[in-house]
Amino acid sequence: MRRFTEDTLLIATHNAGKLEEIKDLLSDYPVQVIGAAEKGLLEPVEDGTTFIENARIKARAAVAATGLPVLADDSGIEVDALNGAPGVYTADWAETPDGRDFVMAMTRTHEALLESGVASPWTARFCCTFVLAWPDGDEEIFQGRMEGQITWPMRGDQGHGYDPIFQPRGKDVTFGEMAFAAKNRISHRADAFRKLKAVFHSG
Repeated sequence: MRRFTEDTLLIATHNAGKLEEIKDLLSDYPVQVIGAAEKGLLEPVEDGTTFIENARIKARAAVAATGLPVLADDSGIEVDALNGAPGVYTADWAETPDGRDFVMAMTRTHEALLESGVASPWTARFCCTFVLAWPDGDEEIFQGRMEGQITWPMRGDQGHGYDPIFQPRGKDVTFGEMAFAAKNRISHRADAFRKLKAVFHSG
């Protein structure tokens, strides 16, 4: 596994909540973390059919635009009763002409579950794939998961995305009700980061 020795890492996301989570996860390491917005990057078309493909699209586009090492992630929620949907299309379910509306997306998810006829508990998982890419073409891939279930109605105003309807396994609160630090210890992104952080250690 290649070690990360550079002093700056670009996070290829325009999602402020996601950027804040990743900055927090990297706070113990001597690296300057910057977001895509700081570099004025456009969002590439994510037309992959897997989390790895979409994370790679974002990473490679940002590397090409900036010449910096880049960390990109693609993440989403898979609901078993919906045959894994929305999956890689998690953000697409929230798209509107005026931007992303995750209340709409969560409502759509709940309505689809009711239409499926599957009784609760509705098992689900958040998935995260990190692609760490260097300007010389090297890449490392790290994947994480958080098992849980979909709950309704929405609960909590913390986090972002589908957090208010996802109750992690073993917890009686949703991600939307959890404090930022508590979620960051157990999330799918934290799981992937536990594997990623090996690149920041020497030896």
